[in-house]
Amino acid sequence: MSASAPAAPSFAFPSATAEGIQLTVIPVRNDAVIGAMSLLTLLQLVPDPKKEESKQALKYASGAARRHAELRALVQRTLTTQKGKNVTTYAAYIASGISGKNGAAWSLPPVTLWLDGMPAAIGAELVDRTGICPLTLTPGSSIVAIDGETQVTAWHLLHDDPERFGITYADLGQVRIPFELYFGLSVADARQIFYDRNVEGVPVAKNLAMSMDQRDLGTQITHRVADAVRVEDADGKIIPFSKLVQARKRQLSKSDPEVVLLSALRVLVITALHGRPGLALTSATIHDGKLPDGVDADQVQRELVPLLTRLISHLYPHFAARDAVTTPAVLAGLGIAAHQAVSWAGDAHGRLSADELLRLLDSVRFERDARYWDGVAASANAAGTLNFGGGAKDAGGRVADALLRPDSEYGRKIRGW
Repeated sequence: MSASAPAAPSFAFPSATAEGIQLTVIPVRNDAVIGAMSLLTLLQLVPDPKKEESKQALKYASGAARRHAELRALVQRTLTTQKGKNVTTYAAYIASGISGKNGAAWSLPPVTLWLDGMPAAIGAELVDRTGICPLTLTPGSSIVAIDGETQVTAWHLLHDDPERFGITYADLGQVRIPFELYFGLSVADARQIFYDRNVEGVPVAKNLAMSMDQRDLGTQITHRVADAVRVEDADGKIIPFSKLVQARKRQLSKSDPEVVLLSALRVLVITALHGRPGLALTSATIHDGKLPDGVDADQVQRELVPLLTRLISHLYPHFAARDAVTTPAVLAGLGIAAHQAVSWAGDAHGRLSADELLRLLDSVRFERDARYWDGVAASANAAGTLNFGGGAKDAGGRVADALLRPDSEYGRKIRGW
């Protein structure tokens, strides 16, 4: 009699529960959710864009990795542009924020992700009437950052070598990154979102953005000088000059009560700080690493604030009249001239006292008149109307030469001699 076959074991198969990476999200429309995830989750979901552009790395990558790189190329620009150059700077900014160096004055925009396909599952609300629910992504899902990719690349750089940026893996383990995730969209839809985010948005006016940057030494000094100068307004009241500085618009209109743009006044500060080399730095952020050799921020504040306060007070009637002195080109030249009155001025033989500087300026005709400024800081049309559009970099040097050398051709011109 043959032996009977052993009975099959009895067990229950698991239900068809979706497996994968689970995120806690809030739906904002049928094909989009928002939430926050850990750094490790982000790095797992979104490969390093730098590696996806490396032919050498892709040569040995898996088929899935190569397919993801091809998908990314359909909706993203390459890192060989200025975008790629910003990665290290962005990583340093993030590290400064994580380490506490920036206090509470730092933030990161949410990363915008696109899932090529659908989530494995979206569960029921975790807390009634909140919209908070679990979303599950299948392992290996193709997810691309269609906005915020520079930030994603910076996060990869930080995780590869946190010590380089003065932080630790433990610091990174505490990070939560806000995100928005789109799914079920075509490549064309994802491209459109990329376009909308990068082109359709109205950029912040440079003047406003600059006025908000409280880490920039140039902006700090500009605000301090404007606050320190006291002037008489049209009603005879004594007010701080800062009330007459426009910090929110790109340009002044005739009806504005302000007399000068903050960005233009900052040009005066930067050129007074650096002299002629400051012409190339008027759009740059000024921090301790960009100060003249042997000069620290405290010394700059001690010398520049009283010097420029006195200079603006002396020339205030021309500011009030919105004469040529309010233009970036003339302010740049004034700053270069004022640089000769600071202790770190490079040309010892050309140094001036504050009194000598003001005496040089007393003979200058600051009226907006082609007889004085055409060809120096501005160009005139056939009707004699001046256009100061050349700006600080184009004309600042000529204006400085004219101010500092009264007997030169331009020096005589701006003085009406």
